[in-house]
Amino acid sequence: MNKIFNVKNNKFLSLTILLCLTALVMTGCKKKEKSTDNKNIVEIGTQKTDHSWYYFTQDGFAQVDNPRNAPFAGSFPYTEAVRISCANNGAAAPDGTVKAYALANRLGVICFEDDKISVAKDVNVFANRTAGNLVFIDGTPLFSVYKSTFFNDTISSAAYKNDTSAHLFLVQFDDASKISYPVINSTNLTEKSNAEVTDFFWDGNDWFCSIKSVSDSGDGKTDFTYVKFRPATPIVSISPVSAADLITVRESSVSEFRNAMSVKPYEQSPERIRNMLKGFDKTIPFTIEVKTAAGASSRIYENEASGSFETQLNAKAIISQSWSAALYEDGTLFIEGALPGKHILRGGKPVAIRLPKLDEGYVYSDFVISGTTLYAAWEQTDFYKVTRSGFLSVDLDSTLYSKIR
Repeated sequence: MNKIFNVKNNKFLSLTILLCLTALVMTGCKKKEKSTDNKNIVEIGTQKTDHSWYYFTQDGFAQVDNPRNAPFAGSFPYTEAVRISCANNGAAAPDGTVKAYALANRLGVICFEDDKISVAKDVNVFANRTAGNLVFIDGTPLFSVYKSTFFNDTISSAAYKNDTSAHLFLVQFDDASKISYPVINSTNLTEKSNAEVTDFFWDGNDWFCSIKSVSDSGDGKTDFTYVKFRPATPIVSISPVSAADLITVRESSVSEFRNAMSVKPYEQSPERIRNMLKGFDKTIPFTIEVKTAAGASSRIYENEASGSFETQLNAKAIISQSWSAALYEDGTLFIEGALPGKHILRGGKPVAIRLPKLDEGYVYSDFVISGTTLYAAWEQTDFYKVTRSGFLSVDLDSTLYSKIR
């Protein structure tokens, strides 16, 4: 389970794992340079005219010349900080365009459409909650929100305990109206008081949920339970009011939940990912979270590299209809295939891109591609806290297609 939480960064990580993140940043770039030393991979650097930096404000985002120059607005636990917690590409529209989405924790949903960026803020959903677990059903983005029992003071308030509507869980985002709608609340899944669904996994059929509840006695005691459900109707048509009649909740177990969330050996990862990363040094241990564009929950795979003394690296990957890409936290991006309206890169062979090098203490954490624009999330970490965060946009048309065939 710790491996899953280390990659997804959605739950409370042990301080030991979080402390390792700083060492990971310091060594990642050097190792990646060695790992991509392969004659079959063409590396393309980014020029200053090819990219733009953005940082998050309390109300949205603003441009900056370098992440280190983003204003310091405080240091917060990652569950409470404004940061991109997860991202993925949406479904292709009939005209071939593809929108991408990212969850800006504590802020709203970021919508990317080619080089256009907008934020759909919603204080009723995002304020005082941690957002994550972005999935898609029939093209509609859905995600979860919860309140951290470790860092969120509002969870102990009387208003929270007495208001069942405050216990949000599953939310859908309507792109047309730019509004987030509650679908299922924690109270639809359990009768325990002060309950929050802290994590879930959707395999395309069943929803596996981990529920954490806080005792009413005031002693702070917490309890974990596990359930699974399968809706009897399209889940986007459900609301917290109708959920009781439209979903059947079954008791599950920690072992069943862990099995659904389990990290798989890298050898079991999708063939497209393995083919794209053939030029990556397999002697370096790494984990990679693989997402299908407009798909269900992501899967995590691990290359253990037995006997290696290298620090484990983390990566995110997206498999789209016409392309695949993987971004490592040091800024090495692998990509193969064809972006919308473009030819296939190098006849289908992978290309490696070096994103601008980040300062010590910063990492790239997730990404999407809309049209020919790459958006890569970055953040500055300090122990278990996040101090600065934002995203980078890269013009892949000039970075890739103007340089290689």
